[in-house]
Amino acid sequence: MTKTARLRSFLTIGLTPALLLYVFFVIVPIFWSAYYGFFDWKGIGAAKFIGLDNYKEVLQDSIFWGAFKNNMLVVAASVFGQVPIAMILALLLTRTSWFQRAVRASVFMPMVLSSVVVGIIWGYIYHPQIGILNFVLDTVGLDMLKKAWLSDPSVSMYALMVPIIWNYIGPYLIIFIAALQNISPEINDAALIDGVKPVRKLFTITLPMIWDTIKVVIVLCISGSLKAFDLIYVMTGGGPAHSTELLASYMYNSTFNVYRFGYGSAVSTAIIILSLILIAGSQFLMKRDYR
Repeated sequence: MTKTARLRSFLTIGLTPALLLYVFFVIVPIFWSAYYGFFDWKGIGAAKFIGLDNYKEVLQDSIFWGAFKNNMLVVAASVFGQVPIAMILALLLTRTSWFQRAVRASVFMPMVLSSVVVGIIWGYIYHPQIGILNFVLDTVGLDMLKKAWLSDPSVSMYALMVPIIWNYIGPYLIIFIAALQNISPEINDAALIDGVKPVRKLFTITLPMIWDTIKVVIVLCISGSLKAFDLIYVMTGGGPAHSTELLASYMYNSTFNVYRFGYGSAVSTAIIILSLILIAGSQFLMKRDYR
């Protein structure tokens, strides 16, 4: 047996258990959920086959499309908020001084906290009576801007974007720092000798060399945004009047609050399909090869 064949055998043996677990706990439930979407089922008792009725109802449900719109706002906030902020911080914190390490740790700290804890913290920040945000606005003389941030349908969704961006900058910061540190020092030295200005170096050298990493980060942003649930559920529960409802919270409420497991399965299948379409679209738009 050749060395290459031995290596392939070793990789196959090593990856097979993880692959089997992934198929059993991820792939199979996806198809199982899509199957139950064809039934009217309350979680117990017999399931009644109703064909495509659940899927038709999903497509005709205004609340579902409202949740989809809110999810698109979260996706936009993540892609155009988390990614640029993480990139800028990574460019500023690539060195290893004690101060930069402390800043990196502080930026990553929200990711260590439970999303429930983050939701509770920001719930108190936004509280209309005892919240620090309204207190600061009142202190600096901007009391006309005070609002019931999580109870006003006109601003509640935008208020939620701030903790969402803040909570998930850390992982992308670490990914970008690792990508920047993998750029050969000789390339940076050559750019310095040639007198390349920092802005030009950023767009002609740095970004093209980490383009694949940027694409991976954007995929993670989109997939993570489309399955966002816990922070929203803790802070607003999807209210008021479904103004902060997301696809995941709508699926949860449709499944477990009204015991429509068949309809909830159809919603989850629709979420998977929309996620795949958005991720494929983002990869198509970013398919240019800069290398």
